[in-house]
Amino acid sequence: MKITNINEKPVVIKRALISVFDKTGVVEIAKKLDSLNVEIISTGGTASTLKKANVNVINVSDFTGFPEVMDGRIKTINPLIEGGILGLRDRHQIEASNVKIKWIDLVICNLYPFQKIINEENVSISKVYENIDIGGPTMIRSAAKNIGWVSVLTNHKDYDDYILELSEKKCISFETRKKLSIKAFKTSANYESTIHNYLNDEKFPDSFTLNLKKHSDLRYGENPHQLAAAYKIDGKESINILSSEIIQGKKLSYNNLMDSNANLNCLFEFNQPSCVIIKHANPCGVAIGKNIKDSFLKAFNCDSLSAFGGIVGVNEICDEDLAKEMNKIFFEVILAPGYTNKAIKVLSKKKNLRLIKFNKEYSSNNSLELRDLNGGVLIQEFDSLNISENNLQVVTKVKPEKKHIEDMLFGWKVLKHIKSNGILIVKNFKTIGIGAGQVSRIDSVDIAINKSKKDLNNSVLCSDAFFPFRDSIDKIAKTGIKTIIQPGGSIKDEEVIQACDEHKISMVFTGNRCFKH
Repeated sequence: MKITNINEKPVVIKRALISVFDKTGVVEIAKKLDSLNVEIISTGGTASTLKKANVNVINVSDFTGFPEVMDGRIKTINPLIEGGILGLRDRHQIEASNVKIKWIDLVICNLYPFQKIINEENVSISKVYENIDIGGPTMIRSAAKNIGWVSVLTNHKDYDDYILELSEKKCISFETRKKLSIKAFKTSANYESTIHNYLNDEKFPDSFTLNLKKHSDLRYGENPHQLAAAYKIDGKESINILSSEIIQGKKLSYNNLMDSNANLNCLFEFNQPSCVIIKHANPCGVAIGKNIKDSFLKAFNCDSLSAFGGIVGVNEICDEDLAKEMNKIFFEVILAPGYTNKAIKVLSKKKNLRLIKFNKEYSSNNSLELRDLNGGVLIQEFDSLNISENNLQVVTKVKPEKKHIEDMLFGWKVLKHIKSNGILIVKNFKTIGIGAGQVSRIDSVDIAINKSKKDLNNSVLCSDAFFPFRDSIDKIAKTGIKTIIQPGGSIKDEEVIQACDEHKISMVFTGNRCFKH
């Protein structure tokens, strides 16, 4: 195959093809092109819109001599269109003239709103397939490929800069054509990946494509010397801090976003009035209360020292009474499904305090978690497994009381969000001691006990994985803790159960681990 160099000279724009679903700005750019004596070809609805605005337009069917057919499925898929876009002006002029192909120098095109369609409730599969664009991606990719001679606009935000260059220089530079080509291929790739991801029923297919859109640049990453940005995964909304509304305060930092995301994931475990306080991606206080103010006070008192400078989330409207209590403490971020005007007035006294409003309707139960590896990615399902009393296997002679079982189930929901090795002590629907992220389970036990600094009588201890030895049980027995919940599964289970029996501690197995590395 003969290889030719790409034309890098400026190109004069004589003919444009416009075919858009989103007609934002299309009349304005078409009028300017018309005023610059650019011949405009257009399709169906776009042509009608431009004609109503008194823009000189040639219908595609008149240009090709072939009518739009099959309910508009066949419009621009025609050699006179594709040849006009794809042809190399320095190689194919004679060939093009022989078959009456005219050059098209500019393509303005955007696509059917596939993402919007699939987000509709109870959308039919026939409607989904009917909204897969064929002609649009074909035009876009053809134009993006032929950057030596053709410009392509896929986003109305680029219209003004394009017209400015064309008006001032009477042509379009190679640099602009290349930049727009890259954007066009991104548009096409994102569109195809959205379709594939929606239609593919495999949880973990052979190839995995994510459509990421930049949400915002961040001041820096975890540390000031690290550059960072936040990206949103296109698709159905989920529990996502990036989908939330900032009511007041500074922009969220990298660490703020990480902690806020952790807070929402834990907070959405509960339906009752609940509060979660996160510090360094770990809960330091979680509680269910008789009302939302009560839940906050209980959560804060779990570990008031660690709560300083933390991220606090509540799952009910923040009112004035709650705001006054929160305002007594330094928090980085407050998360709530809404705020009363009086609450905002109270909290606005701290100008740097971020107030975030999240959508309670979102659900993360079907989402996937992604974690970076050097040169790769780990993907897993979100840990949405919840246990009930029916899942509990009592393995000791002493049986847990009803109130202990209720605290176990509460504690297990929190435990899923504590870094392993994770140990959690709970009492009366609130955390009172948390030991997180230690390399030894007994160290986590020590930290949880020391953190509590409270009466541990009749409290419940939750462990995210099995106890490898009885030493933790012997230590726990000195505290007044009466019940332990853990997955079980150690070769030393019998030894651990025996220790519980000796100390008259009840223990239940869940049969399920809840590691969070």
